[in-house]
Amino acid sequence: MRALSAAEILDVWERGADRHPAERALALLAAACPERSYDDLLGLSIGRRDALLLAAREQTFGGNLSGTARCPDCAALLEFSARTSDLRAGPEIEDGPDEAPRAFRVTLTPQGPSGPATHLIYRLPTGGDLLALRGVAGVETVRRALAGRCILEATWGGAAVPASELPDDLLAALADEMSGRDPQAEILLDLACPACGRVWQALLDIAAFFWTELAAEAKRLLREVDALARAYGWREADILMLSPRRRQAYLEMVLDRWTS
Repeated sequence: MRALSAAEILDVWERGADRHPAERALALLAAACPERSYDDLLGLSIGRRDALLLAAREQTFGGNLSGTARCPDCAALLEFSARTSDLRAGPEIEDGPDEAPRAFRVTLTPQGPSGPATHLIYRLPTGGDLLALRGVAGVETVRRALAGRCILEATWGGAAVPASELPDDLLAALADEMSGRDPQAEILLDLACPACGRVWQALLDIAAFFWTELAAEAKRLLREVDALARAYGWREADILMLSPRRRQAYLEMVLDRWTS
């Protein structure tokens, strides 16, 4: 795990600009974790993936997050801030590769008309699953398709059944079970609207948040490259190899020349 360099930020942004969010998340991790194979990254659970993304974001941009959200009641725009250390649901992430996906056994007895208890063997959803479902539309369709990939065995009423035949309340109960096994997969922020007083929890998609920051940084870097290349005739690669402080010093000298 390491911070992304200026050149890597531009490279990841260029390759991921027109990609699906699941592909962007993997591109970010591949750059920040060169010691891991692509197959290893595909096999990470969503929580494990997001924990690594959180660590990579911290390495690259620091431990403070700032953003905006809209109140679900009055639509007021409010600012929020958080520390990456406060968003971690578990211990520090180690640099070594993750273990093979683990299978879990659970018996679910949902509250509703589903009938008898259901015995399941399942694994946690992975980044590879999200990538495989990138062409699937609709929340319910995606949820069932994801369950179909993650449920390894299902017994309902004493008979084996395919995941596609399990009722909605059982799938909802399984989603809760999965969240408990992989808590980092759902980062919730406690927000309060200063305009109307509404208090609620908002989901923070760290992959999307990190990508938005990276895209803004990439465009800022391109502006710096443009200014320094025009002023000194330097190549992009040479400019990006400069430290941020040195690039800023050169930019200030260029600005002084333009304004004098």
